[in-house]
Amino acid sequence: MRVAFVGKGGSGKTTLSALFARHLARSGAPVLAIDGDINQHLAEALGHDQDPLDTPPLGAHLPEIKDWLRGSNPRIASREAMIKTTPPGRGSRLLRLLGDDELHARHVRRVGDVPLMVTGEFDESDLGVACYHSKLGGVELYLNHLVDGPGEYVVVDMTAGADAFASGLFTRFDITFLVAEPTRKGVSVYRQYRDHAREFGIRVAVIGNKVTGEDDLLFLKEQVGDDLLTHLVHSPWVRAAEQGRAEGGLDTLEPHNRHALTILRETVDAHPRDWPALHRHAVEFHLRNARAWANEATGLDLAAQVDPEFVPGPSALT
Repeated sequence: MRVAFVGKGGSGKTTLSALFARHLARSGAPVLAIDGDINQHLAEALGHDQDPLDTPPLGAHLPEIKDWLRGSNPRIASREAMIKTTPPGRGSRLLRLLGDDELHARHVRRVGDVPLMVTGEFDESDLGVACYHSKLGGVELYLNHLVDGPGEYVVVDMTAGADAFASGLFTRFDITFLVAEPTRKGVSVYRQYRDHAREFGIRVAVIGNKVTGEDDLLFLKEQVGDDLLTHLVHSPWVRAAEQGRAEGGLDTLEPHNRHALTILRETVDAHPRDWPALHRHAVEFHLRNARAWANEATGLDLAAQVDPEFVPGPSALT
């Protein structure tokens, strides 16, 4: 199951991404965390205290990733012809979560109990010539070619605000958790996400964060209604962890906040994957990109990359 955490900058989405990934790993579930934020802080939130993190970023290795994923798919002639939205077809290399393959071996490193993959930072060489969403292409290609099952989890810390809608990546998840502080700015991103997500049938649930009392909770309920799934109270444990002095692991996290993490997992598990819908969205956004810019950029008709005989899901692995 694939989970995205989004929200206004400073809302606590990176912290909650890390807490949820650790909660899943602590239960023994297979989990992969992906840092897809322009500010790469998920490793720190997971407890990494050394610099630098020895994880080759996806964004710096897109050509090699494309070559590996396209495999022997005859519809993709070269890495240059493969764009971030290119869907898999017969002959493509498909991935099992944390499988024994070249991509996972190169790009995943364990931080504490949690395997982590990163997109990479937006650096000086990108200024004025690239947008950060080009780096997120590695995440989109990875999720397009991943065949994950029930009880397996991918947790992605996304870019702040509504930037995720600049690509089709927002359709790659089974559920999106929108982290909102109990302020007007905190819920403003929710309204943008709600309206775009409804158009594509994307599930969005709001998590209130840094709630200090009944007034905060009432404000969130008034602003987001039934989309409010649960909330976390202001956490001295999180503050101590951010200062590098938390002890006892998640066992010492405040009981209410531990319970909130349990609610998140139950919500994720309650809705099985709709493979046809997931693939349909992938194809739709690929065709949109092809028409908007990619056909002209590559000199090819990239609609031809869509394999009408490809059946997504576990059966594609056999």
